[in-house]
Amino acid sequence: MRENPKSRSEERSARLAAALAAAVDHRWPVVPGTVLRDGRCSCGDLDCTVPGAHPHDPSLLAATTDARMVRWWWERQSPDAPVLAATGSTVSAVSLPAAAGARALVYLSALRLPLGPVLAMPGRYALLVAPYSLDVLGEMLAQLPWVPGSLRYHGPGGFLALPPGGAAGRVRWVLAPRPGVGGGVWLPQVGPLLGELVEATVRLDSGRSAY
Repeated sequence: MRENPKSRSEERSARLAAALAAAVDHRWPVVPGTVLRDGRCSCGDLDCTVPGAHPHDPSLLAATTDARMVRWWWERQSPDAPVLAATGSTVSAVSLPAAAGARALVYLSALRLPLGPVLAMPGRYALLVAPYSLDVLGEMLAQLPWVPGSLRYHGPGGFLALPPGGAAGRVRWVLAPRPGVGGGVWLPQVGPLLGELVEATVRLDSGRSAY
């Protein structure tokens, strides 16, 4: 089936717009991710475990908020690349299986806990939070009775795929970013949310409560 050139052009425009919004409006450093070429990841690793869904060239260290660099990447170098936000400096996240994430959102809303942006990725939800250090995160997790392995932490040295996603699957906002005071995006602290995210994941994994 022949690809529709108009659809491809629209998708490229959407990625550029998303990259600029993340870098300029949200102040999140971004970098292009890998793409699929003839069914293989552009990183060249035949055994790549996340084909079309990770940084490679440029590396994650090149992530930037500079609009000129962002335009060059998505207009000239990698127009089909997914938009990846580097986590750790201005944004972090915790992700969990989609079913647990949907349950956690309902419960957190009932508790009237303020939520920041939430992403729906293939099979997972990611709750974006203010940056945290791995040491502080470790201390918080140590206070919990049990932490399921299906929780993932996107902090220093990590990344998140942003809408519209790419070859690895579509990405959408469940809760869109809201402007923060003084610019950027308002993000909650991870601490008040962590226990409820663990609880939702434990219930999904085992059908029982962790507490």
